[in-house]
Amino acid sequence: MSYFAAAVVRDDSGWTAAEVSLRGATDIDEVADRLRDVDQEADVSLLFVEADDAYLVILRLDEGEDLRVFGSDSAYAEESRLGQLLVGDLKTSVTGLDGDDEPRPVTSGDEESEQPAVDPEADPVGDADLLANLGISAQKLLTLCGTEGMLPADVTSEICEVLGCADEVEELREV
Repeated sequence: MSYFAAAVVRDDSGWTAAEVSLRGATDIDEVADRLRDVDQEADVSLLFVEADDAYLVILRLDEGEDLRVFGSDSAYAEESRLGQLLVGDLKTSVTGLDGDDEPRPVTSGDEESEQPAVDPEADPVGDADLLANLGISAQKLLTLCGTEGMLPADVTSEICEVLGCADEVEELREV
């Protein structure tokens, strides 16, 4: 299973991005250490792991501590060793939603096309609220991840656009 892992870290000067190798990682703590190694002094560190145009995992550290993880679909844990390492220990329910904030299907607005745009088969896991104070609510993250036709790279790009680091991540893709 192929993957792309991009770290974006924010310090006093803004956001910077770096590609992170997860080859040989043995557990989630080792992945968190690799994220810390990108910038030991970062206020916020995010790692976007995109796998096979199907799965997205986001890891977050605040000041190098308190690892939070979100996975777009629990099936990733069954599909690969890396998926098991990243999301295998997460509970099956998504956190960060208030009682009435269940993900809702998004319709295109075209009356002839009443099909929902959200993938009903996806089973997001972890902390969907991990980007809320950065401008991406849990509902928005779940909608982005569940929108039919939206690849993990598209979701990462949308998030990074809001954060203000989209150009940095795109440069990593082009290398």
